[in-house]
Amino acid sequence: MSSLRPLICAFLLMVLAVASVAAAAKERRLDSEQDLLDRIQREQDPVRKSKLELRLGRLKMQQAAEAYDQGQIDQGKSLLAGYLNRVKSCWQILKGSGRNAVKQPQGFRELDIALREDSRTLEDMARRISYYDREPVEQTMEEMNHVHDEVLHALFPSLPVAPNKAAPVQPPKADAKGDS
Repeated sequence: MSSLRPLICAFLLMVLAVASVAAAAKERRLDSEQDLLDRIQREQDPVRKSKLELRLGRLKMQQAAEAYDQGQIDQGKSLLAGYLNRVKSCWQILKGSGRNAVKQPQGFRELDIALREDSRTLEDMARRISYYDREPVEQTMEEMNHVHDEVLHALFPSLPVAPNKAAPVQPPKADAKGDS
């Protein structure tokens, strides 16, 4: 029995450690808008500031999804605009930082990943919303994808620039001879 005592103590310590980490993670996830705004104002490091902007933007997106789920279309539209403003602000902070995205990808890489995840979230949100109320979500997706294209071009400048998705595709021209 005495040989089990150290194992039991080690197990209990491990359980307590996991519980404390889980509690800390839960506290971190429960960001308030005001807390994030205050932290953004105080932060001087552009990478950390951009990450805070992303967190605030995601908070706005979650609130927008909840508003749409409750049928509050105008509030959801307003919250999506707030989300998009935060994404654009994050991108402007990173662009204005003077950092080279290829050599110092911190912040740029996180924005790229977040925008890919957010794209899927917006697609799911659009599927849950009535066809007649989807336009703000689709516009948000378009503008977010434009920012994402710019981020990708900063990270990978050798990649060809994506064509404008809004431009109509021209049909091939017919021969002057005709097909007769």
